[in-house]
Amino acid sequence: MTTEHTQQHPIGLYVKVWIWLFVLSTLSYLVDFFQLQGYLRWGLILLFMFLKAGLIISVFMHVNWEALALKLVLFLPPIAILVLIALMSIEGDYTFLNRQIFIP
Repeated sequence: MTTEHTQQHPIGLYVKVWIWLFVLSTLSYLVDFFQLQGYLRWGLILLFMFLKAGLIISVFMHVNWEALALKLVLFLPPIAILVLIALMSIEGDYTFLNRQIFIP
């Protein structure tokens, strides 16, 4: 006779996450409804998108209960790629401005 230890997650946690996802989706919709423009619009849309993705990944994909090593394997490469993209963007802007100044 074997005893298996299975972890049961409380249903209340899933309900809370569903409610948060609904609220964040509503806020994302309201950004367009109120016709916000420019950096504020895109900043809010990206913020709500990342919050929703974080909730889905951590709770529904059970990453919240994984070991730290697995979390680092999952999240460090995308973070490194984002940092490298930011550095390339900064370098591209610097090169563009120098070409405008020094090349007639």
